[in-house]
Amino acid sequence: MFKLQALGRVLRTARITQTEMVNVMFSRSMNKFIAEPEYLDTKGPQIPLYEPLNVQIKSYDFTVLEIFSGYIHKTAENMGIEVDDCWASPCQKYKVQTFKPFSTQIENQYNLNIYERNVQVVDLEATKAPIFFHIIQAALPEGVKLTVKLHDDMDEENRYLPDLELTQLKNELDALGGPTVSKGKR
Repeated sequence: MFKLQALGRVLRTARITQTEMVNVMFSRSMNKFIAEPEYLDTKGPQIPLYEPLNVQIKSYDFTVLEIFSGYIHKTAENMGIEVDDCWASPCQKYKVQTFKPFSTQIENQYNLNIYERNVQVVDLEATKAPIFFHIIQAALPEGVKLTVKLHDDMDEENRYLPDLELTQLKNELDALGGPTVSKGKR
């Protein structure tokens, strides 16, 4: 009883009402009681993740492709999707010729360049994937081809241009008898 009287004096000097004190005591004591099983807090729901995906876009117009590549990158980051890498593949050049009717004479000749950009997305959750792809497809500019595929080693090899001068020097070295083995200093 003495403790309750002392508590009452402290409450009056601190200007705290009894109902506020009861609420504080009740809320603190409720923290000790767990209403849910522990396993619900330790693990969240298991959402399946995709392997690394390449969002590949191709177009004849370089400017549109660059802007749309940036749009894909920003959209992925805004949705909380991790973008691992972005790269440009070498330009593919085509020479297209049209012929005059019923002859082999060239009527017109066109040089076409196909540009390609890739955005690699990793750990894409299965719940976000359809939304992400729908947003990108809805914003797809005219004349741009969109492909989404799993990342493979051929994509890594295709992104680099071969160094023709280096390969020529290696061929010349092989023609001269190959590299010589030098003796190290003793």
